Amino acid sequence: MKSDLKITANSKSVFSESIKTIRTNLAFSVMNKGKLKTILFTSPESGDGKSFITANLAVAYAQEGKSVLLIDCDLRKGRQHEIFKVTNSVSRGYSTLILNYKEDINLDKYIIETGTKRVDLITTGPTPPNPIELLNSIHNKKLIEKLKKMYDIIIFDCPPAIGLSDALVMTQYSDANVVVVSNKKTKIELLDRVKKAFAQANAPITGVVVNRASVKDNSYYGYYCNDYYGKSN
Repeated sequence: MKSDLKITANSKSVFSESIKTIRTNLAFSVMNKGKLKTILFTSPESGDGKSFITANLAVAYAQEGKSVLLIDCDLRKGRQHEIFKVTNSVSRGYSTLILNYKEDINLDKYIIETGTKRVDLITTGPTPPNPIELLNSIHNKKLIEKLKKMYDIIIFDCPPAIGLSDALVMTQYSDANVVVVSNKKTKIELLDRVKKAFAQANAPITGVVVNRASVKDNSYYGYYCNDYYGKSN
């Protein structure tokens, strides 16, 4: 079974350089807005490669020397535990952590060391009956405020934005919002719907990552972070 963490296989590959370009573009995108601490990723639909991109970007930040926390905010179908090959504990995932959060809670029980240096993970945990209410709770707000003091970068891997409000709720905690689309799969109508949903939530879209864009002889995929509806590379 091939690993989704392709950036660890060859840090000089076209793929790795593309992921690093996303990292650099994100830094430039918030230069006049303060420090970049929290980054939210979503997509129009499932299967666009959002979790794949976020996992590799987390490693890219760690390779830069930053301490990184990746939070699997898809409380319905999160898969970061599969990518990093760790257990998704039904008693110690993100949903359970929010529910049980107190100022003196032992976060070490919920934060998993991934085996990749400087990259920690909070898995999704069990699916709650009320994901949106849980994500929008004061418990989650206080939790994220505490986690921001512990890490250089926190990445939110959120569910698709169409049909679900989870990602829009999480934008209240993010410094940058990125939409992952799939080349030759994502229809412009779906991207328009995502744009309108973010506008209604008064949340700007920082950039769009085009996943599965062929590069050279199709040996690798390309990833780009552009201004929304900006010129493609």
